[in-house]
Amino acid sequence: MAGEGLFGELPEQAKPQTDTAPFSAPRLREPKRDQIELRATDLDSLIGEDHLARVIWAFVQTQDLSELENRIKARGSNPGHPAITPRLVLALWIYATSQGVGSARALARQCECHDAYRWLCGGVSVNYHTLGDFRIGHADLLDRLLSEHIASLAEAGLIDLATLAQDGVKIRASAGTSSFRRAETLERKLEMAQAVVEQLKTESETHPEESNKRIQAAKERAARERVERVKAAQAALEELKGKRKQLEDKGGNGKKPKEPRASTTDADARVMKMADAGFRPAYNVQVTSAAGTQMIVAVDVDNNGSDRGLMRPMLEQLGARIGQFPKNHIVDGGFCSGSDIEWAHEREIKVFCPPTQSKSGVDPYQPRRSDGPGELAWRARMASEAGKAQYAVRVIFECIHARWRNWNLRQVNIRGREKVRAIVTLYAFANNVLQGLRLQQQHFLAANRSRERSLVTA
Repeated sequence: MAGEGLFGELPEQAKPQTDTAPFSAPRLREPKRDQIELRATDLDSLIGEDHLARVIWAFVQTQDLSELENRIKARGSNPGHPAITPRLVLALWIYATSQGVGSARALARQCECHDAYRWLCGGVSVNYHTLGDFRIGHADLLDRLLSEHIASLAEAGLIDLATLAQDGVKIRASAGTSSFRRAETLERKLEMAQAVVEQLKTESETHPEESNKRIQAAKERAARERVERVKAAQAALEELKGKRKQLEDKGGNGKKPKEPRASTTDADARVMKMADAGFRPAYNVQVTSAAGTQMIVAVDVDNNGSDRGLMRPMLEQLGARIGQFPKNHIVDGGFCSGSDIEWAHEREIKVFCPPTQSKSGVDPYQPRRSDGPGELAWRARMASEAGKAQYAVRVIFECIHARWRNWNLRQVNIRGREKVRAIVTLYAFANNVLQGLRLQQQHFLAANRSRERSLVTA
């Protein structure tokens, strides 16, 4: 053929030989990390358009944070480094809370390496001191934002504040069981701590050149803090003794009282019975939500291991927060207190709480001789099918506790009742931000479906 001599002068190509060795080395693509790459990216492209971080930032932009912005001293031509906008810190904590990040140091590390946190920061560097101080130092601000958010949702008709549900959840305290001491031990610890403080003062005055001033000052500060913690434990011990005396004056509970103890680590913490039947230092966090919506209306932190007697304080807080009492208040059996039920009945609040089963086998729904008008109405209400159906709405409340557990709220890493309240308020606000967005989406979808149906029928 005419084309046979076209490549006739080229040498004959050898066929590739197959390596038949039984143990030949495989060909692999190994990583080479010393290669230099050039990437052209911007922060805005790090996350998707529907990312949760964008949603949270858009929400924070609508909040009134002038209370914090007015405290900033760097203004106009005045000297001073520009401050970090409070909106950024608030958005970081809301997003971090929803992702189970509960430590200021862990959040600061995420801001350096995680794309979502880097997008939120937008090139602004933050440190864990700023993050930690914001979280525990603005409980009142978070409480106000929580109330305003609830009021806006109620005004839009997304939630109904006429029926509320209350429940308690135990949160492990940042204290060990071995830190609880009796009165004699606390007195001895206080004497030892005060002796250390005096010794350090003497060394600093007589031999200032023998030790570094900064180290000496740190030692003195630690010794003073130790004295303050022991004194706080003594004050907590006196409070416990006062409560025990009140209980004894009422006849006691039939058990031999143990000698009270207080913690030298966190004086506000108390040893409580946890969900797993174990006893550990903890706080009793009271949460009230709009029934059936998982929207938290109010939170409070108590160091009483029992829920009994905690319904009235929460109702009083609700009255001050929303300007009125709820018509219906749902609680579990641990809250049933005759005095609280009578107090609620006088204010036209219907309490839905199952009565405690009697060991003698008496029907708990039958009236008692000591019952007041409020308790009589309560027993009749809970014996009815309508009352039992209303109480069943409380089950949805457990979703809030489950969400907090998924966000790693099992133990707080700070000490003090007020600081714990700030942490819990942040978790409540983060819960409401996400749940409020879900309610708004559901309302929007329902409105669209209703509009489509009306167009079809027309």
